[in-house]
Amino acid sequence: MPETATSPETLPILLLNGPNLNTLGVRQPEVYGSHTLADVVELAERTAAELGFGLRAAQTNHEGEMIDWIHEARGQISGIVINPAGWTHTSVALADALVVPEVPIMEVHISNVHKREAFRHHSYVSPIAAGIIVGYGIRGYEFAIRRLAELVG
Repeated sequence: MPETATSPETLPILLLNGPNLNTLGVRQPEVYGSHTLADVVELAERTAAELGFGLRAAQTNHEGEMIDWIHEARGQISGIVINPAGWTHTSVALADALVVPEVPIMEVHISNVHKREAFRHHSYVSPIAAGIIVGYGIRGYEFAIRRLAELVG
């Protein structure tokens, strides 16, 4: 997982993006917009830095890999901003892993999942999240980082 330097007094924020988010800007731009994953990471890094935090960002299409990253982050991060993508609606294992680091979790979705298919209305992550941001495009990541900074600050 990529590392970003952080100040000694503040642990970094972990930004995780789930399956298919590597295709942002290409896949269904009418739903997800034209911004790329690189745009998301750049916005998140800029916002975190403004607030005095480093950022560790990673994306995977492999659920076990994400779970391993979450386990490894215990004691090394201030909080997690996560867009679990399709795993939101299917993964009890991911929800179970998210409690391991014992830090605040912010759940982000680029689209308004509540205006989409019924199966997208349920989240296994939401019950453990400190906050949920949906439907604000990639700005939702910025909002999530700002809220996370308030919670841990």
